[in-house]
Amino acid sequence: MTITDLKPGEIAIIDEFEAYMPPIKLLELGCLPGSSVEILIEAPMNGPIYVNVNGSHIAIRRTVASQIAVLPFKSTEHE
Repeated sequence: MTITDLKPGEIAIIDEFEAYMPPIKLLELGCLPGSSVEILIEAPMNGPIYVNVNGSHIAIRRTVASQIAVLPFKSTEHE
């Protein structure tokens, strides 16, 4: 599962980069394994995906987002 598989409002944890090293700028902004990522908006016409990574709002190209593997977020809170 990658960032492109998520829908707006969904939260996941970055697992790894699939045979791809993302731009250094993404790493500097906190897009690292173990970080939470929330999908904010998907731009139309295959535009970028806007995400919240640990409080930073970042636009990621779909080609880059498709190379970032994520794990579903599981809340530890009891309802």
